[in-house]
Amino acid sequence: MIKLKSWISYWLGRSPLGLIPVRIRAGIAQGARWTLLPHSAYWRQSGEGDVDAVAATLGPLLGKSFWDLGAHFGIYTIGLARAVGPTGQVAAFEPDPRSHARCARHIAMNKLENVRLFRAAVSDRTTRQEFIVPAAGATFNHLRYEDEPVTAGEKTIQIDTLVLDDLVTAGTIRPPHLVKVDVEGHGAKAVAGALKTIARHHPVIVMSFHSQAEADDTQALLEPAGYRCFENDGRPLAWSAVVFRTACLKVPPA
Repeated sequence: MIKLKSWISYWLGRSPLGLIPVRIRAGIAQGARWTLLPHSAYWRQSGEGDVDAVAATLGPLLGKSFWDLGAHFGIYTIGLARAVGPTGQVAAFEPDPRSHARCARHIAMNKLENVRLFRAAVSDRTTRQEFIVPAAGATFNHLRYEDEPVTAGEKTIQIDTLVLDDLVTAGTIRPPHLVKVDVEGHGAKAVAGALKTIARHHPVIVMSFHSQAEADDTQALLEPAGYRCFENDGRPLAWSAVVFRTACLKVPPA
């Protein structure tokens, strides 16, 4: 039954019915305009709540800057763009063409002019890379892992990868106050490409970890810059406990 519901939602989401406008019912983007399908949990329940919880600890958000790495359909892009207002900025990155198009639609539906949306992934180098897309618009599409073999019949596309430090240096995007990282195992390389900006500005990072390697490599990059792990409610969290979960990474007050 669950598979049938998922199949129906997927195909309705690809039809004009999926574009019926709705309002987001809860969370940081509550009240914003959205589309009916697919992934209706976004508008029915909002996101997973991690970014909402951490953003609530940052004080007034007006005028601040947010990076959304792995924006998907843009639930946090939309929510934070509304929160930071016209003097703030959101930089969102989504390499999957279908997800990028839906994110762009949601930005336009909400008439948000403070968002810079990039059809690209973020990494430690600017290049073209292979992106595995088992299903267009799926949340688990990803850059090939270094030890991931090629499998028969897999679907791939070529995408651009960008270096965040380069974009900041060029003035294309602002240094962030808050960063969300959910890039299916590529998070450490995304952080590596932003390390100069992170070390200088110490943004709070909400990061979803998908492997031990991603956690270990991120720790090796951020711990020397003073970063420590926390639960989203502020309780300390060991680096060894972050795999397959979302954690808040920040530099504690001196």
